[in-house]
Amino acid sequence: MFTKRDLLRSAALAAIAVTAAKAVPANAQAKAEWPDIREAKAIAEEGFIYGLPIVMNYAVMYEYSVDKNSGQFKAPFNQINNEARVFTYKDTAIITPNSDTPYSIVWTDLRAEPIVLSVPAVEKTRYYAVMLCDGSTFNYGYVGSRATGSEAGDYMVVGPDWKGATPPGIKKVFQSSTQFSIVVYRTQLFNAEDMPNVEKIQAGYKVQPLSAYLKQPAPAAAPAINFPKANAELVKKNFFEYLDFALQFAPAGPEETQIRAKLARIGIGAGKTFDFKDLPLTHKIEIGLGMRDGEEKVVKYLASGQKDVNGWKIGSLFGDRQFYSGDWLKRAAAAKGGIYGNDAVEAVYPLTRTVADGEVLDGSKHSYTLTFPAGQLPPVNAFWSVTMYDGKTQLLIENPINRYLINSPMLPGMKRNADGSLTLHIQNKSPGADKEANWLPAPNGEIYLVMRLYWPRPEAPSVLPAGQGTWQPPGIKRV
Repeated sequence: MFTKRDLLRSAALAAIAVTAAKAVPANAQAKAEWPDIREAKAIAEEGFIYGLPIVMNYAVMYEYSVDKNSGQFKAPFNQINNEARVFTYKDTAIITPNSDTPYSIVWTDLRAEPIVLSVPAVEKTRYYAVMLCDGSTFNYGYVGSRATGSEAGDYMVVGPDWKGATPPGIKKVFQSSTQFSIVVYRTQLFNAEDMPNVEKIQAGYKVQPLSAYLKQPAPAAAPAINFPKANAELVKKNFFEYLDFALQFAPAGPEETQIRAKLARIGIGAGKTFDFKDLPLTHKIEIGLGMRDGEEKVVKYLASGQKDVNGWKIGSLFGDRQFYSGDWLKRAAAAKGGIYGNDAVEAVYPLTRTVADGEVLDGSKHSYTLTFPAGQLPPVNAFWSVTMYDGKTQLLIENPINRYLINSPMLPGMKRNADGSLTLHIQNKSPGADKEANWLPAPNGEIYLVMRLYWPRPEAPSVLPAGQGTWQPPGIKRV
């Protein structure tokens, strides 16, 4: 689960502020029949909620696979990038990073031909997952321990318009709803000494065009694209210009017809060229106010749209097209809370900033404990973890023992209580040598905790359905 940092900060205010001091003469777009004030604002609000994940995704794609000077560049399209490490406090570009599983990432360009993903055999004791997420942030498929097993295999990823035959040897075909798509690999790391084993598995992740897989001549290359530069500041100022650009690679699904038609009324979509700076001031204000209200709805949904269980927020926010079924607010909240998160069947993410009664967690004021009763550890088929973040930045924190999380592979080295329960000590300073094995270092300030339950067990006791399951995370207690 990870999010582009500061992407939405003051988006609406920035939109209003750009060139607001001087109205620009109306261009052809403004001269067209523009909706009245209320309707234009409503369209901008709904359009912001609908487009937020699409624009966020484009910004990540641009930094990871287009701009080699972005500082975040991973690899060109259709080439895999393997990270032989886990995230630490030095990683500041992405908030709420996973520090459990080294990542491998590939951005696919599916316009010219399909892409074949090949995975090696992975031992059954090691969890791995390959998540396919398209430009609409629909998780449209999985390969890995849960979804396809631990055996080696070849899988084909195709674009929205592909209608070809499935070649021999391909185990399954996954169809993206957009022409560009991200593939995120998560490979379990047991401990620091285990990294060479992870690297061997990563070396077996192979990505190639279908023509290369079949040893045939490649088709004509897709036309070159002039991708507009994207960063957090530009996205805030020109949100709908990026949405306008991205939609050309995303054919509308049946549930998108209505919102696309509304967006077309303010110059966004197929055959349009939205240019915010050329709008009259009144239209800029309508757009800006709509964006502001849209963002407020997304923030509110994140705060109240999930179940509160002993102070932990638990919900199911990620899935495929059918999962969202046109619920653009849920999709926007998912992206803002942690874009590229897993479906609940793959991972559930209880998160908290408070003790059970709502008091904010603060490592500068208090020490805390989290106790799992005997026999009541998180019920998972793979593994679980509890990760510590700074409450304000949502980044991993520097600490004297370089420990960012406690997870189930660490259990053999941890101390149990006399009754068999397990207590984690959550505090800024060491709890003492006798308790340090169970210490999760906290910041000297506000705390943000995320529990990750990979491949949750479906049978009782279970965290599924997310927020309503028979297993519940215990509340954090102040010492």
